Amino acid sequence: MSERATPRLSVASAAKALARGELVAYPTEAVWGLGCDPASGEALTALLRLKQRDPAKGLILVAGDIAQFAPWLDGLPAALHAPLVSSWPGPNTWLVPDNGHSHPLVRGGHDRVALRVSDHPLVRELCDAFGGPLVSTSANPAGEPEARSADQVDAYFGAALYGLVEGELGGRDAPSMIRDLVSGRVLRG
Repeated sequence: MSERATPRLSVASAAKALARGELVAYPTEAVWGLGCDPASGEALTALLRLKQRDPAKGLILVAGDIAQFAPWLDGLPAALHAPLVSSWPGPNTWLVPDNGHSHPLVRGGHDRVALRVSDHPLVRELCDAFGGPLVSTSANPAGEPEARSADQVDAYFGAALYGLVEGELGGRDAPSMIRDLVSGRVLRG
């Protein structure tokens, strides 16, 4: 392990760190992700600063199951639940009308919030241990390639992260598809 190496964490330790507002890296379906508590303004600000990401872009939330998104889906017309239920868990991120539950930094400059229920076992375990959805954004500074290994996360961020949950990527070549739930329009294929 190099001097810059990000400390390695168990899922339980990572969940506790996330609950304290720390930033944690973890493998997802296609790339390494950075996560934090989606309700913590301090954690969201730190994550955006670390990634050098424009806050107007918003952030994706990932959950272990659809029930964890209940507060974000409250008030959503029943007819709009069908595409969510039929495509989750899986590599589908949906832009769902924001009902006021999302932190402004999660929503960014949009009136929608990006939600995905992961089919990656470690992501699901981490969300379950945390007790709900996490921010899930690619582990790379803005404009750099997405991290595809723990070593690449170390090279990008080193000890700037609280820790990293080791594991394997989920075997997908590309990040999740992003679609608007109301219009059906594909924003990222």
